[in-house]
Amino acid sequence: MTTTTAACRIPAGRVELGADILFPDQYPAQSPDGVVLFANGGDISRFSPRHRSVASELNRRGLAAVLVDLLTDEEDQADGQTSEYRFDIGLLTERLISVVDWAVSEPSLAGMPLGTFGTSTGAAAALGAAAYRPSAVRAVVSRGGRPDLAGPALDSVTAPTLLIVGSNDVTVLELNQQAQNVMRAPSMLYLIPGAGHHFTEPGKLEQASALGGAWFERHLADGNPDGGMDGS
Repeated sequence: MTTTTAACRIPAGRVELGADILFPDQYPAQSPDGVVLFANGGDISRFSPRHRSVASELNRRGLAAVLVDLLTDEEDQADGQTSEYRFDIGLLTERLISVVDWAVSEPSLAGMPLGTFGTSTGAAAALGAAAYRPSAVRAVVSRGGRPDLAGPALDSVTAPTLLIVGSNDVTVLELNQQAQNVMRAPSMLYLIPGAGHHFTEPGKLEQASALGGAWFERHLADGNPDGGMDGS
């Protein structure tokens, strides 16, 4: 499968964020059925093979993906020493909201159903953006994420949300269970047996990507309002 990639800069307050738009192979002859915005906590860049693997699965399902670095180069360098920015949920959420607003008006993406995908602390930003932009964000997926860090925003999320956690990631599993108990939106917690926090075990990342892809395909491309999924 071939993928069309477009590099761009996304305005976010006083900074610009580096991003890549990955379109499925039928583009531009056929518009994608939806677009998924990626959010991470600063420890993974948009060039991450893990993110590219998820984007490839989304492209296979006819969805576009926007891989964006929520931190500037300077912030990322500082975060590598202190981890201060990856836990600044307010900043990450504010930046992702700017990405949502940009995607709504970006000519190549305008009019497409939109979802957010978050890993680690970026999951809190993915949920926060869904809470603050409920008319735009129609689905959320968290993989090995910290949805609990979204705080009060959890109660305001209306988009169907899939929480994917490895069975060996015990602490994060408990935090996801706590977050799900707070949420009022349709949600599902999916446990992948034998997987750790980063899903580096053979086949586990691919399984997680397929689950996330099915969730977005159902709620963006198909527009199914319920929270069900089959992981196909």
